[in-house]
Amino acid sequence: MARAARKKSAAVPMIVFSRARDIPFNRIRLSDSNVREVDVEAGLDELTFDIDRREDLVQGLNVRAILDADGNETGDFETPAGGRRYRSIARLVKAGRFPEDGLVPCIVKKADAKTSAVDDSLAENVLRLALHPLDQFRAFKRMVDGGMSEAEVATAYFTTERYVAQRLALAKVSPKLLEVYAENGMTLALLETFTANPDHARQEQVWDAVRQSHYREPWHVRQMLTETSVPASDKRAMFIGLDAYVAAGGPVLPRYLFDEEDGGWLDDVPLLDRLVADKLRTVADEVASEGWKWIAVSLDLPLGHERGLRVLAGTLPELTRKERKQREALRDEYDALMAEHDGCDELPDEIHQRLSEIEAALDAFENRPAIYDPAEIAGAGAFISVDSDGDLVVERGYVRPEDEPAAAVDGEAPEAVGADGDGTEEPRVMRTVITIGGEPAEPEEDEEDVIRPLSERLVAELTAHRTLALRDAVGANPQVALTALLHKLVRDTFGRSTTGAAVGASVREVYFREQGPDLKDSPYAQSVKERHDGWKADLPSDDDALWDWLAALDEASRLALLAHCVSYGVNALYERPNPISASGISQHGLDLRMAEADRLARTTGLDMIEAGFRPTVENYLGRVPKTRILEAVREGAGDRAADLIAHLKKGDMAEEAERLLAETGWLPEPLRPLDAEPELEAGTEGDGEALPAFLAGDEEEAVGSVEGDPEHLVAAE
Repeated sequence: MARAARKKSAAVPMIVFSRARDIPFNRIRLSDSNVREVDVEAGLDELTFDIDRREDLVQGLNVRAILDADGNETGDFETPAGGRRYRSIARLVKAGRFPEDGLVPCIVKKADAKTSAVDDSLAENVLRLALHPLDQFRAFKRMVDGGMSEAEVATAYFTTERYVAQRLALAKVSPKLLEVYAENGMTLALLETFTANPDHARQEQVWDAVRQSHYREPWHVRQMLTETSVPASDKRAMFIGLDAYVAAGGPVLPRYLFDEEDGGWLDDVPLLDRLVADKLRTVADEVASEGWKWIAVSLDLPLGHERGLRVLAGTLPELTRKERKQREALRDEYDALMAEHDGCDELPDEIHQRLSEIEAALDAFENRPAIYDPAEIAGAGAFISVDSDGDLVVERGYVRPEDEPAAAVDGEAPEAVGADGDGTEEPRVMRTVITIGGEPAEPEEDEEDVIRPLSERLVAELTAHRTLALRDAVGANPQVALTALLHKLVRDTFGRSTTGAAVGASVREVYFREQGPDLKDSPYAQSVKERHDGWKADLPSDDDALWDWLAALDEASRLALLAHCVSYGVNALYERPNPISASGISQHGLDLRMAEADRLARTTGLDMIEAGFRPTVENYLGRVPKTRILEAVREGAGDRAADLIAHLKKGDMAEEAERLLAETGWLPEPLRPLDAEPELEAGTEGDGEALPAFLAGDEEEAVGSVEGDPEHLVAAE
């Protein structure tokens, strides 16, 4: 046995590495065997800086002892591998940053080495693997997480802060997508596009949609990631200003770091539109105070909007002496700056900024509002819009044909506006008619009888509730889930259209982009989560083991798991149809989706009230006008209840409506089945639900029952 062991040891000799030792730098010289002979100075500035910054070497020199004619060591060494490091140290010695005889860590090649110095030099330069870009992204992130600033990282690696910021953004992409990139499943250019939206779920959803496609252009993926957002370059965003939008609570997707012109995306489009409408309305009120008969407000006025209208001949106000001096001074400054930088290929940023300011100031002098005759203003109007740069445009002084003054008849002067039959002229207060987008822009309080459509965002949030409740219902009903899945597969197999299908057979979880804060706490959300967590705890992590585990399940368990998986593909969400672009859903597709969702709801017996939904201030009543609140209370609790809260302010009305509707079974329209009509609870028209003391009694009785000053009782008016 011992003899066999010795024979094995002799057959496989053990490796003995060369020893490391510190050698004075002045005892080392460059070797003629170093294979790097082209561009030997390239990159030495960066390497020298890095060694100086660290005050250390990351890798020592590889040296061989220099022998004399008799083969004895002379005490000096040459470095065939490490010539760039040697040259950098020499620079540091010359700069006084390292002593000439300072110790340098070296690997001293064995005297009996089997490889030559040329072999060592070639091996060091050839047998090296470049770092994968993903490792660099992650390394930058670890350095910043460890306390270094982006500027310090950029300085250390001779790059720009923008480059570092880009790499940090790439490191924050979904880990799932980073693994795809690491396995060469996507290009760097494609990975960069996913930084346009920081939401990992949305990134993965878009990747799932395009990974099997041959059409994976970065710009298309970026468009999908931001299709429900508005770029900061949109004129609405520029009109409002990013600061105002953020101050109103609007979320902003981060700036796309791989596009010099990008400024980010505004992710709450309904909020942006509301801010734009509010600002335009404020401007319209200011212009209306000038006395115009009408104001037409539109974000985009159609071409030829002024056709057929007479334009009033206004006069420009004269500049004051002070204003003329200011204008001349601005012109002189502008000419001086242009002359000073004549011939420059590119103006400095501060000069460009100043020239822009001067141009804007001069434009203000030239484009002052004209002065009109007050008598003409009373019969004319103005247009208000926003141009492509986000600047407000006010066009005053247009007279419609129907507003032209009546011509004199038989030489008599036309009847004075506002005159009574006896010729006595009575002053008449005229209110400017303001239209926004062609619709009258009256305050909500003045339109008690008008019921406006629900906002798209509110409908989207409500249908998120329905989708999640449907998911719970389908997940609990294997037979319906099986039928829904088979229904989808049969249509796919036999070439029937599946546009707008409410069940995705690929079972990709539907992402709730629009959702109210109460969705996650709803009973159906908790039910889905508990079912999911229960199955997840039982599933084996290995795919092969999973197959065996599924095969061994009893039929009832297999159907229950199938139902749960199919339920994750349920989509009953409302989203804005897109009739132009190929992205998004068409109106026809949306109609089909909603019809299929209603069929699923009927088949599963889904009742949103039984599922746990209740109309609250947060999810509906506080989000709609008073007319909608009263309509809901009339349908759910009866006319008497609605009449008794009609005088309340909106906040109080919404809170009372929540209490009154709590157990009536009333649902907002998007949550009702398509063929359902709201039903009143038995007795609601008569007795109704008990109202609070200050609402339930007769007003006179309430006043009479209180001693003292009754003025406290009219606070709700």
